[in-house]
This record gives sequence, C-alpha cells and structure tokens, in this order.
Amino acid sequence: MSTPSTPTYRDAIDALNSLQTNAAILEAVRAAGAKLNPNAIPEMIDYIRRVGLEPSQLNDLNVIHITGTKGKGSTSAFTDSILRAARPGWKTGLYTSPHLVAVRERIRINGEPLSEEEFTRYFFEVWNLLQKNTKVFGVHTTPLMPNYFRFMTLMAFYTFNQLKVDAAILEVGIGGRSDSTNVVPKPIVTGVTALGYDHTRLLGEKLSQIANQKGGIYKEGVPALTVEQPEEGMSELRDCAIEQRASQFIIVDTLPSTIQLGLAGAHQRSNAALAVQLVHTFLTAIEPLQSLPTSFLDGLKNTHWPGRCQTVLDPKLEGTKWFLDGAHTKESLACCLEWFVSPAVGLPVSPVSDVHPPRVLIFNCTSGRSGDDFLTTILQKIEERLTTYGSTEKKEEFFAKVIFCSNVTYASGNFKGDLTSAAMDTTDNLNLKTQREIESAWNKLVPAYSGTVHVLPSIEDAVEEARKTFNVSVLVTGSLHLVGGVIEVAGLAERALSPKA
Repeated sequence: MSTPSTPTYRDAIDALNSLQTNAAILEAVRAAGAKLNPNAIPEMIDYIRRVGLEPSQLNDLNVIHITGTKGKGSTSAFTDSILRAARPGWKTGLYTSPHLVAVRERIRINGEPLSEEEFTRYFFEVWNLLQKNTKVFGVHTTPLMPNYFRFMTLMAFYTFNQLKVDAAILEVGIGGRSDSTNVVPKPIVTGVTALGYDHTRLLGEKLSQIANQKGGIYKEGVPALTVEQPEEGMSELRDCAIEQRASQFIIVDTLPSTIQLGLAGAHQRSNAALAVQLVHTFLTAIEPLQSLPTSFLDGLKNTHWPGRCQTVLDPKLEGTKWFLDGAHTKESLACCLEWFVSPAVGLPVSPVSDVHPPRVLIFNCTSGRSGDDFLTTILQKIEERLTTYGSTEKKEEFFAKVIFCSNVTYASGNFKGDLTSAAMDTTDNLNLKTQREIESAWNKLVPAYSGTVHVLPSIEDAVEEARKTFNVSVLVTGSLHLVGGVIEVAGLAERALSPKA
C-alpha cells in the first residue's frame, strides 16, 4: 500500500473489501437460520454519530426513499433523471447498489459517479473518523467498523452532507424496515416498487411479510407511494402506511405506452410512473398531477441505467450484440425474457421468420438462489413469447449455446478489485459446484437440447466462448455481478456505461 499521507483509490477499495463478510461466516449464519439484526437501526445511528452527524441532519438532505423487490434501481435512476431535468440548477445525490464495474458508481452527484479522487477522499475521511471516534452512543454491541454495505451507506450520507446536495435519492439495499438507509427520520417522500420473492430467508416466505419489511420505510407525516401490487402485498403496505401515520397512501397507475422512456422493457413503465409521482410529490407536495411537464418527459427519455434491458454492440466483433440484464429474481427474469424474446431484440423484426442470428445465454446465480426455478422461468417465458408472436421456433432450440460460469472476473482466477466478493466460497469456485448444479437443472429441463452447454470457471472464459460464434446475440442475465464482469472483460464499458454512447 502507499504511504498513509497519500492513499489511493486502490487503497480505498482494498480497505472496503476488508469489510466484506466471508463465505464461511455467511454459510454459518444461513445454517443457523438467518434473521434480520434487531439492532440494525440503533447501530447505524451509532456509526452516523461517530462520523460527526446526527440523524436529524439527514433530513436536510431532502430524501426520496425507494424500496421494492424489482425495479427499485431503475426507479431511482428515473427519479434522479426527472429531478435533474426539472431542477437543472440543483445538486442531486443518488445512492444505489450494487455497482456494475466500479464501486464509486453507488454514489452519484448530478448523475455522475464520484471520481476516483473524490471517492478516495470521502472514503478515508469516514474511515478515519470511525477509527478515531470509538465511543458507542446507543447499542453496546455495535462493532468497531460497519460491514461493506453499511459503510457505503454511511459514506453516502457523509458525502451528500459535505457537498450540500439539494435532494438525495436513496435506494434500499435489502428489505426496508431494518435497512441501513432507513435512518432518515423524515424523508420528503417514500415509494415501493413491485413486490416479489427475494431474500425470503431474511424477509419472510409470504408476500405480506416481505411487504411489511418494505413498508417499513413509510414515515409519519410523509406521503407513502406504491405501484399496483398483488392484494396480499397491497393490503400490508396500506396497513404499514396507516400504522406509520403517513400523510397519504398513493397507488400509482402505469404510464401510457406513448411516453418515450430511456430504458427498454414494458415493466419499466411502472417504474417510470412511480418515479414521476415521487418527483411530483417531492416538488409540489399534494397537488394532483394533471399532465406531465416537458422537463419530466425529457427526464424519462434521457434516463440511463446500465445493465438493465440494455443492448450494446460489441466494439471488437461487428455484428455481435450483447443484451445485458442483471435480473436475479424469478419476477425480474420473466421481465428480462419478455424484453429479449420480442421483435427487433432477440427475435427477427418479422417473428415468424426462421432467419435470426445465433443466440447465446450466459447465466449464473448465487448458491443461495434456486437455479432450477430460474431456468424454469426462463424457458416458460421463452415458450410463451414465441407463441405470442407466432414463431415456429422451439424453446429447446432457442439458444444455440448456453454458458454457466462463476462470478470470478478473470481466467487467471483473480477479481477486478471493485468486483471482489468475499461471500463466494473458494471451494465452490474451484469445483464449480453451483454451476454444475445449474447445468444439471438445464439438462433435466431440456433433455433434448441440441445446442452446446459449457460450464466455465470465469466470466472472461464465458466471454471468450461466446465470441467464438460470429454475428451472435448474447443474453447475459441472472446477476448484476455477472453483467458488470462481462462489461469489464468484454471491453464494453465505454459503450455500456456512458449515456452518450
């Protein structure tokens, strides 16, 4: 490492990675029956005070707080884009997770990730304050240093406060009620995107239990918004709004198809509609929205959120296209395939035509999620969409090649620093246990598969295998970590990450 007086971005990343929980500890927690930390919020308040802030000061950030199972990142991006278009003179902060390629993507100012220099500066200011101020204010079990996500949340609060943002958009990490972002006493407005089943070990197996955790971000005297939900989830969210004494409970209708969005996929209309209402409520309190201002329309059209239903032309191989979507729940995978299996995306413009580029699937999921269920969702949605468009193709023959790989970035076995994951079991990686299980599930679901199946040890290997087929359409899905790794090793960053590309 460099000298203490001149810390580098790499020093910051190495220090941040030291806060990750390793795979062995995570597995022990799972085996013991993982539960949400009952002291999560008091401990987070301790950390906030140790870096020189009071929870009440977080209200000065003018927070828009967003949670949900799917679409909360896209909704946050829409919200940020609309707000910047509506108030171009403002300074906006956006905090999201996870990142795709660089961890500094998680903290954005006016739509741009912190520079490496800015990230390093604020990182070590927070780090050093935590090391220096060890007094515990509330819960005496508070660890000296927060874990990775808590630290990043704390750093976002600190950075936004230092830069005096006019508005801060916060995306919840997991759940809501006990999430590290849920320490703002009084946001300006709160919103819940579509509910579904994810992190059920922590949040509960029933939709009502999941909704209860998500509805925990609603606050007294603050408008509580949601998109349309299944009745079980909607009922629980309504109860949460009443219990928290929210000033309003608003169910947002989807946007008409005539409004142009910067993000692809029919499901984005619901996310965009929630973002519109969040910004409108933020700016005008309870005045009803009669029509969309031009600035809102511009914000919707110019929204850029990489790795979500995104098409990127390969910079090295003319004719090869990468279709990137970090879907990691059954619901979001269904949305991903609904987008991909459509004309002019993964299907020919004339869907009944037999002429189409060969298709490759690159997929992985973490060991805590069910590859069998995910692959079933993918195949069912392919069959449904092919039928809808009158295609003669069969779901079993849709992909010419299927690649299951680990989340290790490089063929050397190393990770890009920003993509290092201590939560991955090294034994699992070496044996490709999870990938073999997914392969087995595929072979069971598609016994007559005529294409080729590859189980590969790294994302770099997967990219190399995909590029062996020319003029190919490559769908990358199952994990944002996977999508970020593909962007990195395939050299797609300039085209994928820049809104101007």
